[in-house]
Amino acid sequence: SLRWGEVTALRRCDIDTAAGTVSIRRQHVELDTGRVVAGPPKSRAGMRTVVIPAAVLPAVCAHLDGCVGSDPDSLIFTGSRGGALRRSNFRRAVKWYQAVAAIGVPGLHFHDLRRTGNSLAAATGASLRDLMDRMGHDSARAALIYQHKTAAAGRVIADALSVQMEALERRRDDDSATG
Repeated sequence: SLRWGEVTALRRCDIDTAAGTVSIRRQHVELDTGRVVAGPPKSRAGMRTVVIPAAVLPAVCAHLDGCVGSDPDSLIFTGSRGGALRRSNFRRAVKWYQAVAAIGVPGLHFHDLRRTGNSLAAATGASLRDLMDRMGHDSARAALIYQHKTAAAGRVIADALSVQMEALERRRDDDSATG
């Protein structure tokens, strides 16, 4: 669920496989000249540590073991010559347009992966503050973009309210029986 520039600036030292976290400390920006430079994340809140889902951690470890140099400053993702990854090189190298068409979502953009990941995080019932921290957003307005109304969310809310109401009813019954 990271931004493109955050992903491309990740270094081996940013990944803590024991803790299952990734620390976002910088981002890459491609200048009009074509030069890629490292700088601070997009917002003040962009500097953060994000917990990696346990289901994803084995793939992260495999990538680190098979594709990333042992130097702590080694880039996690590189272009074909080992330098900073650029969008245009990435699209060509992974055959992005063919790949997304093959999975039935032609027109999918890399940023859509961020949107999907953050929408899934929002669907867990995380608080707005937790989502803002995870996404690196300073404002609630930016984080709310990723929160979508779903029937499943409505059911989760209703079920949780029922549990609370049943607990109150049991407490009231216990109180009247004892007193």
